[in-house]
Amino acid sequence: MTKDVIALTPKMPDLPTLLAGLYAGGPNLGMNTTADGAVVQLCAPDGRPLVSVEAPILIQVPGETARLLGHAVEEGSVWWTEARASTAVAEAGRLAGSFAGRLATVLGGTVWPPEAATTDVVPLTTDVSAIPVPATGTPAVDVLTATTAVVIQDRPLVAMTSWLSDALRTATAADRALQIVTPPTARLTLATRTALRGLPNRWVVQDPEHGYFDGLSGAVLHWKNGTFTPIHDDKGNTKVAEAFTPTPYTGERQLILTLRTRHPADPDLVLGRALETTFRRLTGAPPTGWSTAEPVNLPWSTRQLTDLARTRAPQPTWLIAIGHPDRPALAIIRVLRTPAGVEEDITLTLGYGKDETPPLDAIEKLATELDAQHNLATLLTALRTARRDLTAPARLEYPPIPVAFTLGSDKARTIGRAHASHPPHGPMPVRLGRALHYALGDGTDPKAWTTFQHLTQHLKQQA
Repeated sequence: MTKDVIALTPKMPDLPTLLAGLYAGGPNLGMNTTADGAVVQLCAPDGRPLVSVEAPILIQVPGETARLLGHAVEEGSVWWTEARASTAVAEAGRLAGSFAGRLATVLGGTVWPPEAATTDVVPLTTDVSAIPVPATGTPAVDVLTATTAVVIQDRPLVAMTSWLSDALRTATAADRALQIVTPPTARLTLATRTALRGLPNRWVVQDPEHGYFDGLSGAVLHWKNGTFTPIHDDKGNTKVAEAFTPTPYTGERQLILTLRTRHPADPDLVLGRALETTFRRLTGAPPTGWSTAEPVNLPWSTRQLTDLARTRAPQPTWLIAIGHPDRPALAIIRVLRTPAGVEEDITLTLGYGKDETPPLDAIEKLATELDAQHNLATLLTALRTARRDLTAPARLEYPPIPVAFTLGSDKARTIGRAHASHPPHGPMPVRLGRALHYALGDGTDPKAWTTFQHLTQHLKQQA
């Protein structure tokens, strides 16, 4: 397991400051670099990594430290320097705290968690030769088997950091599962929850009373053949953990828009404009920032987003965008290069409190604008009972319920406008310009899923 400590400073840690921080263990420890120099490691005399420090990130997006750490900083940009300490060695956690504390002292910043901060020299007294050397060189991975990369996280909110993003990418490339193990009190950010939603990846909750269970499905798990797998009863059914109880109803809800755009592969194409339009219609402002991982550190820029996707083509690009802290909003964007052109798959989730009303009355006007100006293919709007802050607890959460489905004009023409306009089981669509808009309910009746399934089956038949 690792312990994470983060230094938040108004100035960038320069090389002398970083070296001063890395001297927290005295002169007998060594240093190493990995990830093409992006990670510096403080090592025991035998080369074992004790603390891994990622290159500092300039956070230029307001509210990110509060969103991810519950640790607000003064207004303005802040440098985020994250250190991960191996808990296999007793002194490593204090070494990480001393490293971060030294940076904060020199540069006038703060440390998360605050109780970890120190400037003491922490000499290595543990006999590391008696401890097995980790079988992986990836800083975020604690256990590596032939089928699984296991990351053990002990922090209140598990974000899709560059550490985890790298671990997921490495595991996927090697045909391994990524399984994140946390205590039952931990929550996942929406980005992490999305990344772990598809098997064989898992969120593994270690409950002191109930053992291991899947934090998203509740399946009771055990360690078998180098991976966490479900336990089945005598009838072959997956057991569900007793601790996986429904989330108490608070009146909080999430509005979820799943939209796809399809553009011709034009050299002048600018991506992100459909998402920007959606943000403006539903929140009154464009996204505040974007990134390839959390924390989201870059100010919103459709041009920079497009440039990144272009440099990665024909490989897909996975991105995150967030809104202003006053209105929790997070989008997961996947840009794909296909024979038909360039596609944007976007899932935007917005959080609302019990006294706030999701703007369902704005969906039709938004769909009309997306189709007329941004090559909308499809748009599914849904509501769910879930936390306003968009985080996921290890509890039973009910699925979203469809509210409306919009078929873009090009998609409607491909299917056949006459066929798309007359689904045998309803609902009859409303014309939004050249797009077709199907009302499915108000987000409270689960039967809307059956209606939506009948509709999609009807549309697929002709397609």
